[in-house]
Amino acid sequence: MSGTKSPNPETLVLHAGYRADSTTGAVAVPIYQTTSYQFRDADHARRLFALEELGNVYTRIMNPTTGVLEDRMAALEGGAAALAVASGQAASALSLQNLASAGDNVVSSTDLYGGTWNLFANTLRAQGIEVRFVDPSDPENFRRATDARTRAYYAETLPNPKLQVFPISEVAAIGREAGIPLIMDNTAAPLLCRPFDHGAAIIVYSLTKYIGGHGTSIGGMIIDSGRFDWEAHSDRQPNLTQPDPSYHGAVWTDAVRPLGPIAYIMRARTVLLRDLGPALSPMNAFMIAQGLETLPLRMERHCANANKVAAWLAARGDVTRVIHPSQQKGEARRRADAYLKQGYGGLIGFELAGGVDAGRRFIDALKMFYHVANIGDARSLAIHPASTTHSQLSPEEQLATGVTDGYVRLSIGLEHIDDILADLEQALAASGG
Repeated sequence: MSGTKSPNPETLVLHAGYRADSTTGAVAVPIYQTTSYQFRDADHARRLFALEELGNVYTRIMNPTTGVLEDRMAALEGGAAALAVASGQAASALSLQNLASAGDNVVSSTDLYGGTWNLFANTLRAQGIEVRFVDPSDPENFRRATDARTRAYYAETLPNPKLQVFPISEVAAIGREAGIPLIMDNTAAPLLCRPFDHGAAIIVYSLTKYIGGHGTSIGGMIIDSGRFDWEAHSDRQPNLTQPDPSYHGAVWTDAVRPLGPIAYIMRARTVLLRDLGPALSPMNAFMIAQGLETLPLRMERHCANANKVAAWLAARGDVTRVIHPSQQKGEARRRADAYLKQGYGGLIGFELAGGVDAGRRFIDALKMFYHVANIGDARSLAIHPASTTHSQLSPEEQLATGVTDGYVRLSIGLEHIDDILADLEQALAASGG
């Protein structure tokens, strides 16, 4: 039994998509360090390229090691298929480029990671794709920003660094009425939230964070729910419902119908991954799959430690504000409780009474916490977003994403809580508040 039918994530991360290597019997997923694959005969090669059969052609497009990781992530989210890519940034870019072309637009939440904001506001705009940013506190803002050329909605489940949970079901319902899929970046909330259960059509991840979990490997993932009806509003989604000149005129919703409801992910794989080439290396796929196996255990500890840190910070006089779902009230807390069923996550933001200078002194005084740009590591991490991850944004854009000059972001790790609090205590003392 492979465990792929289990409803339990603890089983799926260990067994979905793979039992043992058919040649050697190896239980651990082998690293298929190869560029190419021998076709059985000429007709086999033809069927693969004609999309009549799924199989390995070239590692830029697919690889058996990567395939196991894709299958496990799809099973974990209840999706139809998944596509691994070289980074979370590549996943975000391809998820939109798969639907939007020059002259089209996407409506995005303002509550984004700084790198994603820059990708949307500048790089995609330079490619002719307009990204319209709206405040997600009112879901109707997405409807108001929509026109005939809107191809997708985009948001983060637990936005980094604002940490106010996105109204997934409300915005997904608005989009489905018009044939617009909601793409959710679930990087900060794996296992804690299942966006497909709330109406999202596509999920993206930076695998670099909690999924890999150990700060060793960069990777990204796009997961197709298989539940979005691309043909219901065919004019809205021409990349999937009209002949594609980049793949001998294929109409993707028709071409892959015998293979399942995977038109979106197949176009992303056989057009964008093929042409742009952001392939995940087999070694990184192996390393991330190893991390995935312990994700349920790690997320429990991340959440438990973060809850304790947030409460501890909130009780201090030298901390003016704590940003964490456990400390929120009103609508923000309602959404957190509605969507984060397994915990509030491992990220915390806070501001010191001494402002930006105190925040920098705090960062420099940390001893156990690492001062790095990553999140979701097994180790505890800290950074000052305004001068690092969000420094390319204007002051107005920083405020829109939730970043102030004095904001410090913590990614709480798996260490003993006493050691985490001790390091924070001495660093806060050194900062002068």
